[in-house]
Amino acid sequence: MSARANILGKLRNSLAGTTPRPDEFDERLVTAPWRYAPEDRIDRLRSLMEAVHTEVHPCRSDNWPELVAELLNKRNLTNLLCAPSREHGRALQAYFEATEQKVELLAYDQPVEAWKEELFWNVEASLTGTLGGIAATGTLVLWPDRHEPRLMSLVPPVHIALLKASEIHDNLYDMMVAQDWAAGLPTNVLLVSGPSKTADIEQVLAYGAHGPRELIVLVLEDA
Repeated sequence: MSARANILGKLRNSLAGTTPRPDEFDERLVTAPWRYAPEDRIDRLRSLMEAVHTEVHPCRSDNWPELVAELLNKRNLTNLLCAPSREHGRALQAYFEATEQKVELLAYDQPVEAWKEELFWNVEASLTGTLGGIAATGTLVLWPDRHEPRLMSLVPPVHIALLKASEIHDNLYDMMVAQDWAAGLPTNVLLVSGPSKTADIEQVLAYGAHGPRELIVLVLEDA
């Protein structure tokens, strides 16, 4: 018997004859103070995110690629990292090809070791989806995976995030319950409330110190 099997066996045997303790958690402690009318969620999330230098743009779910192109051209950016295997990546690619945009679309389709220099020094912006938003704190929730790795939202100087208005929840607990996180937690969850910032140096707040210097959120309403 391996050491691992021996340890797990002892843990299982230690529960023999015991009675599970009832769950006495009162969910109102983490939900009651943070309840909002559905029509107020977008405005609250937007006000909190804009307070920390986030750019928020409401738009329709059928015209957001046009807005992305405008934002990139406004900043004179020449490339954008996206996930062509995702629905929003395919939609963006189709729009850029149809309108002959000059911005080059890059795909994160290889191990980071194979293109670390290009990723860290040449990629100017990235676009990712989100799992949803939290109105209570003005926060985006991302579940990085092999299609949209964590570095996509952490390395490029400009991060553009797509957020469906219907997926903005009052608080994190409500989101976890509504989306049944208990059925399969991710290996990594990112909570993003604004561009990167630090106050380590003489307690002076500076943005863009160790991550995206700009965070742009597109809130997608149904067409």
